[in-house]
Amino acid sequence: MPEEVLFCWSGGKDSAMALHALRASSGYRITSLLTTVTDEYDRISMHGVRRVLLERQAESVGLPLHPILIPPQCINATYEARMEAALQHHVAQGVRSVAFGDIFLEDLREYREKNLKRLGMRALFPIWKRDTRELAHEFVRLGFRAVTVCVDPRVLDASFAGRELDASFFADLPPGVDPCGENGEFHTFVFDGPVFQSPVACRVGEKLMRDGFCFCDLLPA
Repeated sequence: MPEEVLFCWSGGKDSAMALHALRASSGYRITSLLTTVTDEYDRISMHGVRRVLLERQAESVGLPLHPILIPPQCINATYEARMEAALQHHVAQGVRSVAFGDIFLEDLREYREKNLKRLGMRALFPIWKRDTRELAHEFVRLGFRAVTVCVDPRVLDASFAGRELDASFFADLPPGVDPCGENGEFHTFVFDGPVFQSPVACRVGEKLMRDGFCFCDLLPA
């Protein structure tokens, strides 16, 4: 029997690539998507994407969505308590594995593994240690489409916010910026590709600065 896996879904390209990799294996069955949503804004935490677009993603992916509501500027203790409560729900359903789209941040991997171990769960990292330049090329080659929804202007010009992740986007990234934004340089929203049954219709809205980041608001289309 395939192993049942809960997928921690950010809505971005790394999540999409990791989900695609898991689905390519007959050894796993994804049970649902788990996403943190900032309750006051009703948007994906950190990425700033409207919840309605997240829900449309999940519908097109064909998986149930389990949102975890957290407050703005959420402290770690609150985040961990709410995450644990959500995970306990899935443990009760017999799920013992959780998948992530992390690529090379060792401290983040250790943090996830430590917290899951306390619950009797294990972490899966389908694209771990993949070369990020190679992953970026594969993302485009496979037909995925995404738009940049958040940029850290300290390392990447704000003009990258709202751009589609095509070959020219990756070619224009300055030296020192990871091609997959693994160090937090940018975050994305995937709206089409092989993990979707149909594209998630959206359009680029206004750009704004908040909490030191440049966000591009995506609107349902």
